[in-house]
Amino acid sequence: MKRPIFPAMLLALLPLAGFAASQRDDYAQQWPLTLQDPAAGAYRVQLDDAVYRSAHLASLGDVEVFNAAGDPLPVALFAAEHAETTPRRQPLPWFPLPAVAGGGADDLELIAERDTDGSVRRIRTRIASSATASAEAGWLIDASALREPLRALSLQWAADAQPRQARYRVEASDDLRDWELLVPEATLVDLANQGKRLQQLRIGIDRQVRYLRLLPLSPPPLPTLTGVEAELAPAPAAADWHWQQLDALHADPAQHSFDFAAPGRYPVAQLDIALPGNSAIEWRVQSRDSAEAPWQDRAGPWVAYQVGAGASRSPPQALARPVRDRYWRLLATQDPGRQRPALRLGYQPETLIFLAQGGPPYALAAGSARTQRAAAPLAATLQALRAQRGPQWTPATATLGAAVPLAGAAALQAPATPRDWKTWLLWALLVGGALLVVGFAFSLLRKPAAPGAG
Repeated sequence: MKRPIFPAMLLALLPLAGFAASQRDDYAQQWPLTLQDPAAGAYRVQLDDAVYRSAHLASLGDVEVFNAAGDPLPVALFAAEHAETTPRRQPLPWFPLPAVAGGGADDLELIAERDTDGSVRRIRTRIASSATASAEAGWLIDASALREPLRALSLQWAADAQPRQARYRVEASDDLRDWELLVPEATLVDLANQGKRLQQLRIGIDRQVRYLRLLPLSPPPLPTLTGVEAELAPAPAAADWHWQQLDALHADPAQHSFDFAAPGRYPVAQLDIALPGNSAIEWRVQSRDSAEAPWQDRAGPWVAYQVGAGASRSPPQALARPVRDRYWRLLATQDPGRQRPALRLGYQPETLIFLAQGGPPYALAAGSARTQRAAAPLAATLQALRAQRGPQWTPATATLGAAVPLAGAAALQAPATPRDWKTWLLWALLVGGALLVVGFAFSLLRKPAAPGAG
C-alpha cells in the first residue's frame, strides 16, 4: 500500500517559509488569489500583463505568494503550458492476402492497379507455382495517401465471443516489389471475461511508409478484420500568444535605427514589425537589459514585408530563447524613409506553481528591488506527485483578482548601501593608535636631557 506523500512534501518545504527573508511590504502590489479547489494543496496561476509590468527583476524572482499571516510560500516558475492533444486517426484501405498452400514456401506475387496519385485502386494476387490458395494469409494496407510519418496502425476486428490472440510480422514497401521488415513480431489481443474486455490492436510503426503487409505468425484461424486506421501525430495546438506593440522612443536617421522600451518583464520569444502601408525592408533586432549594457543581437537580418490588406505579410521571427530585456533596437539595412516602424513583442504567459501553507486568503505579490523569493524544490515535488497520482495530474487552478497597492514605487528603489561600521571602527582604532605612537615619540624627543649626561 502506498503511503500519501503530499503531507510529507509539505512538511519538507515548511522550513523554506521560515527562513525566507521576504516580507509582503517589500513589494509594490499584490493580487488576491481565488482557489478552484480549497483542499487541493498545490495550485497553478497564470501570470498576466499586470504582473509582468510590476516585476522588477529579469529572473522574476520578485514574484512571490503569501498566506494570510504574511508568510512566503514555496513557489516555482514554469514555462507556458501547452494543452495535450489526442493523436489524429485516418482510415486506410486494406486488402486480404490469400493463403499459400503447402506451408507458404511458394512466392506470392501482388499485382496492383494504382491511381495517378499512387494509391491502390485494386489488387490481384497470384501464386508463382502450381500451389492453390485457400484462405486469407494476412493483409495488405495502402498508406500511400499519407504525407507524414505513420505513428501506428490501429486494427478493428469483428465482434467474436471467442478470445483472440494473434502474432503478426509487419513489412513495408515503396513499390510493392521489395519489402523491408519493420516489426518482427507484434502481438494483438482481444479478450473478454465477466463482462470486461481487453483489447490491444495497435502496432507501432513510427516512420513514413507507402505500403504495409501484415503476415501471420500464429496458426489459423485468423480474426476477421473489419477496418484499419492510421494513427498520426496530434495536430499542433494553437499557441496562446500575447503581443505588446511598442512605439519608437528615439530614432537615428543616420544609423537607420529605432529604440524601444518594454513596459514589463515579458518572456519575449517572437518578434514582429508593423509598418503602415506596403513595405519590404531588411531588419536586425538587438536588445539589452540596461542603458549601460552592450547591445546583443537577437534576430535577423530578415526581410519584413507587408503587401496589401489581409495575410500578405511576413511571419514573426522566433528567438533562440525567451528574453526579458528592457531595451530593444531595430536596425534597417536601408533607409526606411518616413515610415516609423512599431516593434511587436510576442510571449506566452508563464505559470507560477505554489504549495498552500498556513491559512487563506493567499495573494501573489510582485515588484521589488529589496528582496527576492527563496528557491524551492517544487520540480521534484511535482514529479513525485505525478508518479503517485498519475501522469495526467496537475495542480488546481488559482486565478488573480484585482491589484491591491503595497509599498508602491518605493519598493522598486534599491535600498541604500549599509555602512560598514566595523571597517570604520577598525580604521579609527588604527589611526588613533598611530597618532598615539607619534605623540609618544615627539614627547620623548622634546624631553630635556638629564643633568650630567654626555
